[in-house]
Amino acid sequence: MNGSQQPPARLLRKDAERNRQRILAAAADVFTEQGLDATLDDVARHAGVGVGTVYRRFPDKASLADALFDERIDALAAMAERAQAEPDAWAALVSFLEHSAEMLASDRGLRQILMFAAQGHDRVACARDRMRPAIESLLKRAQADGQVRADLAATDIPIIEFMLAAVAEYARQVRPAVWRRYLALMLDALRAAHPPGSPLPEPELSPDEMVQVLNSNPLSRRQAPHKAATITVRP
Repeated sequence: MNGSQQPPARLLRKDAERNRQRILAAAADVFTEQGLDATLDDVARHAGVGVGTVYRRFPDKASLADALFDERIDALAAMAERAQAEPDAWAALVSFLEHSAEMLASDRGLRQILMFAAQGHDRVACARDRMRPAIESLLKRAQADGQVRADLAATDIPIIEFMLAAVAEYARQVRPAVWRRYLALMLDALRAAHPPGSPLPEPELSPDEMVQVLNSNPLSRRQAPHKAATITVRP
């Protein structure tokens, strides 16, 4: 190739995609350590690229959190789909709950991204639709086997996960693994009892109500007071 020739467009695209993946990986690390208080400069330093490279691909922290949100939802959905390979229906549901809770508990940035970076109604609704089929399949299978209480609904599962994530967030400086205690209590409560236990006093959230709950999360507002405009992901 002489000096006047340009690199093939495909090579440029591959290089751009490599940089994008490097930035996303760095952002995941930095947000895990610092939460969403980290800046794009912090991400650039960790990725080993110039800050201009980060800004060309992600013009602000909101768009970077948006991309990470999509990746994490894909990972959670894949986790639910893999759990279905478990031959035992109860073990499959427990596997998903445990692994997804561990994922949330061990990654502060992920907790913050899922708990308040995705505040747009459309974004949360899209995540709900992405996750719902796999979660419903796990739940209905366990209920059909008589292993899970019949009044548990698919919308209860994400709420349980967010409850555990809140425990992990509050306890991270004192006892970061204490969420496992509450997961064990939750799992006992989800088991089908013979004779049946007390009926639940309130009906489950509808899918739309669940989106409204996640969009109005008070924990997220307390954790991101002055930066809400910066990290709120646009629909």
